Amino acid sequence: MRRRVVAVIGNGLAPPEICAIAEELGKRLVERGYRLVTGGLGGVMAAASRGARRASSYREGDVLGILPGSDPSEANPHVDIAIPSGLGIARNALVVQSADAVIAVGGGSGTLSEMAMAWQLGKLVVGVAAPGWSERLAGSPIDERRDDTVERAASAEEAVEIVARRLG
Repeated sequence: MRRRVVAVIGNGLAPPEICAIAEELGKRLVERGYRLVTGGLGGVMAAASRGARRASSYREGDVLGILPGSDPSEANPHVDIAIPSGLGIARNALVVQSADAVIAVGGGSGTLSEMAMAWQLGKLVVGVAAPGWSERLAGSPIDERRDDTVERAASAEEAVEIVARRLG
């Protein structure tokens, strides 16, 4: 059976309190048996990747990074599989498309675009209570094309529980 993949998205230049949430998310996701995909760079992406590798059940290959550039060495040091896309910010579509669910932590315009794409693709979208688009959109529909909302999570633990409940 294919292991589910969860994307953690957020600012590439995130403050320590946001990175702490992302790190906890990465760790808890891998401990629940999920693989992690991020945009492979710094901030939230590096923190989630670092957390995933700290999980007691971590296995090599659990941490994927889809990079905007063409050089795999640009990936943060916690990425197991670096996928250089050469697509610039359009790589956001690959991050979202490759995931079964998306968890947003804070975030600016790049995170907003990923949340909107995930919404349009019918993916589970979870917004963690952290300053940025994740908090602004949590508990609300992005538009009228779906009957549900961006799931609201008060913590990393709650976000992972929502994913586990909805994805299995």
